[in-house]
Order: sequence, then C-alpha cells, then structure tokens
Amino acid sequence: MTSCADSTGLPDPAVVARLLGRAPFTRYSVAVLCPGSGPAVLENEPIDLHGRPFPTRYWLACRALGEAISRLEAAGGVRALESDPMMTGHILAANARHRALHSGFNIGGTGDPARVKCLHAHLAFALAIGGSPIGDWIAHRTDLRWPTRCCAVSEATHDQ
Repeated sequence: MTSCADSTGLPDPAVVARLLGRAPFTRYSVAVLCPGSGPAVLENEPIDLHGRPFPTRYWLACRALGEAISRLEAAGGVRALESDPMMTGHILAANARHRALHSGFNIGGTGDPARVKCLHAHLAFALAIGGSPIGDWIAHRTDLRWPTRCCAVSEATHDQ
C-alpha cells in the first residue's frame, strides 16, 4: 500500500471531524490523501490546542484502514510485532526517526522506543513517510486496502 499524495493543507474541518468522530485536538495538515481524495493521514503539530504535548505526529483518519488495523490489534498484533525478532531494529529506527521529526516523541507517545503502543500510529507514519518495514509488516497481516469509496465522501453522503 502506498500513499497517494503529499501534504495538501487543510480540508474542510467538518470532514476531518466526521472521520475522527470528534473535533481534532491539534492543528493539522493532510499528509496522505486516499485514492478518493479524502484525508487518509493527518500530520499533527506536537502541541495540542490547549498547549499540552501531543506525541502522535501522524494520525490515521481513513476509517476503512483504521477498522482493519483495529482487527489486527484485537488479534494480538502489537504483541506479535514487538516479539518478532526481525522487527526489533525497525521499531527502534522508526521511533528514532519520529523523535527527530516530532519534538522528541516516540510513535504513539510510548515511553520505551523498543515498544509499540499503537499499530494505527505506525501505519500512519509509514504511509506518510513513503513506506517502512513496519508498514509492510502490518499490511501483510491484515486486509489492508483502500476502500472502493472514500470514507470522507461516504460519511458526507450518509449524513445528508
């Protein structure tokens, strides 16, 4: 799975709120668009709207991808990734790169750079940076594909 676009700026805030199921906590831009041109991955600022640290640089907004990752997490995906000896160095490298890009925070705000807190955050990071071994690991273990209809479009149509 590859990302479809680079940063596009700000979409309609109502679209993002519908996808997230809440108002965003941070200022953000779109890092990745889905094939239907909806915001799939958001890039967040390191400080939230209330001045508190926000450790997650990239947030998975696409509901279809999010649901697939939730199923993998529910099936023990976080533990499986952490216990895969072939992935140890990749986890450390991904967290080091995230720290360099996002005010010293590890992916998902985990305190230990050898640990994984959230597969959603790791996939969003992989999509935003153009791919990674962790993104590949996730993709090979779940039914990870873009929906036939953009979640943002589906949500907007459903609300009318």
